[in-house]
Amino acid sequence: MRDTYERLLDGWHRSHRSLAHVHQNRRCRQPPAAAAQLGTTQPTVSRRLKALERSLGLQLLNRSTHRMQLTGDGERCYAFARQVLESWSEMEAELLSARDDPRGTLRVQVPHAFGQDQLIAPLGKYLSRYPNVSVEWVLHDRSPNFTAEGIDCAIQVGVVEDPSVVAIRLGEVPRIVVTHPSLAGDGPLPSTTEQLQRLPWLALRTYYTDEVVLTCQADGRSHRFAIQPRMSTDSLYALRSAALAGLGACVSSAWVVAQDIEEGRLIQLVPQWRAAPLPVYLIYPHARSYPAKLRLFAEIIRTDMPNLVGMTSPGIDAL
Repeated sequence: MRDTYERLLDGWHRSHRSLAHVHQNRRCRQPPAAAAQLGTTQPTVSRRLKALERSLGLQLLNRSTHRMQLTGDGERCYAFARQVLESWSEMEAELLSARDDPRGTLRVQVPHAFGQDQLIAPLGKYLSRYPNVSVEWVLHDRSPNFTAEGIDCAIQVGVVEDPSVVAIRLGEVPRIVVTHPSLAGDGPLPSTTEQLQRLPWLALRTYYTDEVVLTCQADGRSHRFAIQPRMSTDSLYALRSAALAGLGACVSSAWVVAQDIEEGRLIQLVPQWRAAPLPVYLIYPHARSYPAKLRLFAEIIRTDMPNLVGMTSPGIDAL
């Protein structure tokens, strides 16, 4: 096995040098100039090019005393050689960047609520571990425009519909029904999904507006009912504040209201019923290679995200 591996490496090394000679001859047009650029001699360049021609069974060059001209096959070989050498350079840069400490600025788009709360802990861990990196923390709830806004990566809550991005599933956000204790007045709080419909409601229009769909955790049954919200918003924190003010019931991400429930400011209704959890993804554009600052941020986010309060582990790793 070792002999086979060494032969493959030796073959690649010789082919790589030959392709470099094709590439440099095409650029310089003259053998002495190409040899000088490659740090070798003209006879060595000629010998290696002839060896490549024998290996391929093709004539790549038309030769004269002072000049070499690529044939049609040589031009095609040059095009491939250029791609191979560029890929090789990218690989070297990638491996070297992984070896060194990451540097520069990482521009990350995050949702308003998550970005102001849950994600600060893994962000702090990343900055502490890699002191030569700075982070621009951009808060938006919409899908990122990576190219126009120079975004390196984004945390997205909800389904990823863009097929042009890498999407790594980090976890899920459970969603529950909550309300202020005073909302029931002197009577009992609703104990069934049918009774929920009679309450005043608040809507988070990013995910629900005029109806609520809940699923029983015990047996998977679903119940759907219409609502006429007294207030609708696109802010999770505004939704929580309205619920705390006693304006209505709402479906909220569990982590946002966990402490309010624990301290009695809000009450969870029909605990055995929940809205569908929201998937959370790390997304970034496809590329041949990624800088160390992005890869290392992704490693920390993937490790820490499922352990945050109010999060559950992902059902699958990636799209």
